[in-house]
Amino acid sequence: MSLIDHHVHTCFSTDASKEATIEAYIEQANKRNIRQLMFTDHVDLHTPKGIDESLPDYQALSRKLNTLATTTDIELRLGVELGYHEKALPIYKQLIHQVQFDFIIMSVHSVLDQDLYHGELFSSLSQTEAYEAYFKTVLQMVKTTTDYDVIGHLDYIIRYGHFKDKDYDFNHFKPIIDEILSIIIKAGKGIELNTSGLRYGLKHMHPKLELLKRYRILGGKVITLGSDAHHPRELQADFEKALKLLKQAGFSHVTTFKNRQPSFHLL
Repeated sequence: MSLIDHHVHTCFSTDASKEATIEAYIEQANKRNIRQLMFTDHVDLHTPKGIDESLPDYQALSRKLNTLATTTDIELRLGVELGYHEKALPIYKQLIHQVQFDFIIMSVHSVLDQDLYHGELFSSLSQTEAYEAYFKTVLQMVKTTTDYDVIGHLDYIIRYGHFKDKDYDFNHFKPIIDEILSIIIKAGKGIELNTSGLRYGLKHMHPKLELLKRYRILGGKVITLGSDAHHPRELQADFEKALKLLKQAGFSHVTTFKNRQPSFHLL
């Protein structure tokens, strides 16, 4: 099976390494006999305090991809990671109409108008309250848009906050998680298994095993693998562990996307 990393950021994303050029990813892929690359740079609009309001230059990016495609036998695919904010949804819809993406991730990066990365949310809420607010935001997202293929890094919030135990009791949040997953499945959408949690020193990937199992039990089939790479060395990081985790959760297939269409590959 030819695995494709469905969550990769280049230097077109403002938070990625300057070394994360498309050429550097191609070089890394050649070294490791990776035959397809999917780039999913950030588009985050209406962010708290205007932290990141920039759009990648898709004309420049498309020209670069088309030029590089003539110089390599690696297939180059164009995706995007959209940062959810309800006010941004009309702009995202227009962007999706204008740019021919192969794949779209929709992710929650901010909650209650607080950016999770900068930690302000945790100064006013307890750990449980913050996690609950996060899942409520994810629920609002899946109720208000279907302009995505998978939801990014579910339970991402546990990366942040100065808590001794960066984890959560799945059963405590199970009712709202079930509602989220049921809406995703009914819409014919999916989730990703994002390996970056391990690089952040967490006990598990995003999402944790209990959530993966619950998604499968409820009928979820669409699931992609993503490293959330921000540097070429992180490409397909911990994918061997991810494949084992998918099998442990009961999945028989992993999903890839091209032209917004899913394909299913036997594990």
